[in-house]
Amino acid sequence: MKKPLLSIEEPEPKKAVRADRPPTEGFATIVDGHFKSQFDTVEAAEASGRKLKTAYPMLQVQIYDAAMKVRTLVS
Repeated sequence: MKKPLLSIEEPEPKKAVRADRPPTEGFATIVDGHFKSQFDTVEAAEASGRKLKTAYPMLQVQIYDAAMKVRTLVS
């Protein structure tokens, strides 16, 4: 009796997010000059930036708008 061959499906490759390149869409938080989290809305990015800034006031936190290619400082 032959055993059936087990096939393992290959997972789809994940889109690698590189920290040294700015995102092409959406918004991102920049902490001390390094791209960190990516968001779909500016409100979510600002909320995350304010949370980081209140927890760690010594950090420089910015919001990056990929469509306009503009950085805004969170104070």
